Amino acid sequence: MTKIVAVALLAAMTVLGTVAAVSSVDTGAGGRTSTGQKAGIAPQAPAPRGGVERQEVSRDQYDILVGQCVYRKTSEAQRSCRAEVRERFSVGAFNPYLDCRAYSGVRVCGVLELTPAQRSCVQESVDGGLTRRRAEVECYAFR
Repeated sequence: MTKIVAVALLAAMTVLGTVAAVSSVDTGAGGRTSTGQKAGIAPQAPAPRGGVERQEVSRDQYDILVGQCVYRKTSEAQRSCRAEVRERFSVGAFNPYLDCRAYSGVRVCGVLELTPAQRSCVQESVDGGLTRRRAEVECYAFR
């Protein structure tokens, strides 16, 4: 029963696309309380030239992020995806805020950039009874 409640809660949070704000004391800011996306997360590596802040992720999470680039439709899109992963993520500690999931043997992390055809596939799948998370992964990988 506890597992069902936990899974339902996780699904509800995912469907809404929100993550609860975490409140913590930022010791580097003189004890000022901070909330939001960066609260309680250790300082990250400096932002690269493009100005995108890097997120620290575990080796496994990083490998998934790089590996999911293979599902992009062209070799140029795959190269661009891998370059974006190198720019946006650095290997370090496990990131509990990175949305990782696995369906039908496909493991992905983060927000998936779907083509219009893939978005249409997701909507058809959801209308047919599949969860949005699963539909996104399957349409991303197989369409």
